[in-house]
Amino acid sequence: MKSPSVRVEYPEWVDPEDVYVALCGDAENSFWLDAGDDAVQGWSWVGAGLPGRDHDAPPRVHIHPGAGSASGPTVGGWVGWMDYDSAARGAGVPAHIEAPGARGMRVDWCIGFDHAREAVVLIAAPTRIDALMAAVARVAVAPPVAPAPRLEAVARHRPDAYVRAIAACRRAIREGEAYQLCLTTRFEVATRADAVAVFRRLRAATGSHHAGLIRSGEVALASASPERFLEIDRGRVATHPIKGTRPRHGDPVADRAAADELRASAKERAENVMIVDLMRNDLSRVCRPGSVRVPRLLAVESYPAVHQLVSTVTGRLRVGVSTTDVLAATFPAGSMTGAPKVSAMTILHGLERGPRGVFAGCFGWVGENGAADLAMVIRSVLVEPHRAVVGAGGGITWRSVPEAEVAEVAVKARAPLAAVGAELPEAWRRAGPA
Repeated sequence: MKSPSVRVEYPEWVDPEDVYVALCGDAENSFWLDAGDDAVQGWSWVGAGLPGRDHDAPPRVHIHPGAGSASGPTVGGWVGWMDYDSAARGAGVPAHIEAPGARGMRVDWCIGFDHAREAVVLIAAPTRIDALMAAVARVAVAPPVAPAPRLEAVARHRPDAYVRAIAACRRAIREGEAYQLCLTTRFEVATRADAVAVFRRLRAATGSHHAGLIRSGEVALASASPERFLEIDRGRVATHPIKGTRPRHGDPVADRAAADELRASAKERAENVMIVDLMRNDLSRVCRPGSVRVPRLLAVESYPAVHQLVSTVTGRLRVGVSTTDVLAATFPAGSMTGAPKVSAMTILHGLERGPRGVFAGCFGWVGENGAADLAMVIRSVLVEPHRAVVGAGGGITWRSVPEAEVAEVAVKARAPLAAVGAELPEAWRRAGPA
């Protein structure tokens, strides 16, 4: 049964950052799903949740075509993350499983920020809405975030080892075992980091339309993800795979040239199209025959640190399909595995020599009505009591140039590590772009 709640519009605009710091700064089970500090469209969501082992997985909700608007988290709905390794094992692939795995919470109360209208909506049980209204009225401007410490990151692979793994990927492609492989590595920092400060620094440096901070007990996920993985709304499903990356440049001419080169790259276009085909196949398992479409193909989107090549695949879900069915068909996402999916994951398990953990998983919300909005865990930091973990990688095809792939990893890892206060290890700094 749907949890009773009311929605009340607050009379004026307040900043999501100020609200989260004031109302959730010390809350272990809380979330801030962020459309960006300069957002002019979309929604941000701030709230708190009720933890429990039975809340770690998203709920199984049957999705009825024509019902279930993706208006945002609901009281009683789910907010959290799912890890890559558990999903890989569930698909029958060998996997290194590590804690914390999937984490989630049932929403107790939340506040929505409609950036297009500059409107704020409070959602809570009828008995709590007045107290929430009063709490928002007391919100002050958040104090500046503390400067990041100076720390050292340790890499799972040196650049030369990553290059050897690229060569192994190309051999697998030449032998017909895969068409494309998303090869990843990770960087660890020994630290007792403040997750809220980490996310605020990351957001200020490289904000994104599907960023977020989710705190679950002693662990937290801080993400500036630009990749919207799954969107379910009124029986419609969409996924937005990203394949193809170029660094931004301070010089406008050089920056435009980088975007144009990305748009024209035969290697990047082929990589993106391969994942689009994979996601079309995944969605066809849960969508009505003939309904899967590609309304946007090979579009360049620009973010503070990078240009990305993005496509969109959509479909109409079959009657009786549940949120669990959709996730089983699509997760782990093809943009983080390669193609064919099972073969790619098996090859990567042998090459990466360790867990991905939360990186390459997904995070976001699933409502009680079956609506959902989930982003990929990329450009992210997992904050644990004694360390912070940053994953990064890229798609390898037959045309991959090893030096360019190494530089791409460095570009992707730099901002999340900086949010913790760490630089890339020296060997990766030398291998990456200036």
